Amino acid sequence: MPSERTEVQVRPGVEADLEALTDLYNHYVRETPITFDTAVFSAEERHPWLLSHPEDGPHRLMVAVDTDSQEILGYATSSAYRPKAAYSTSVEVTVYVAPHAGRRGIGTLLYKELFEALSGEDLHRAYAGIAQPNEGSARLHERFGFRHVGTYREVGRKFGRYWDVAWYEKEL
Repeated sequence: MPSERTEVQVRPGVEADLEALTDLYNHYVRETPITFDTAVFSAEERHPWLLSHPEDGPHRLMVAVDTDSQEILGYATSSAYRPKAAYSTSVEVTVYVAPHAGRRGIGTLLYKELFEALSGEDLHRAYAGIAQPNEGSARLHERFGFRHVGTYREVGRKFGRYWDVAWYEKEL
């Protein structure tokens, strides 16, 4: 019997991905507290975000694509941790997986490729903020060597309530 499992390619994100990436992110904006953005974006509004993640350097965008349908199944980024120059060797990382593609190892594939791409960069630490509760994200980050370093209590308000954010750190 043939396998129902699709092949997945992870590659750098490109301009042609912008609309699909925006749609995926907007799902999390509308439906979850995983991101603290509260208003959806147009692709045009997300364009500067895309441009801030070139194919090389410390700020990357990796995209998981179904090799048959070319559908984007998720993405991972490394972004500037803070704007001040002394933070330049730290990045904040995040991963988003399409709702229907969860529990298929897409997040793991994305982080594997992202951290491999970052291995030659002048980076010292990676940080991840995880809105609570989110056990799946915590497990993913711990598998990649992140450790919990603290929790900001009730730091964000969305959907009429306050949310905690647990912070994780990884040595690079």
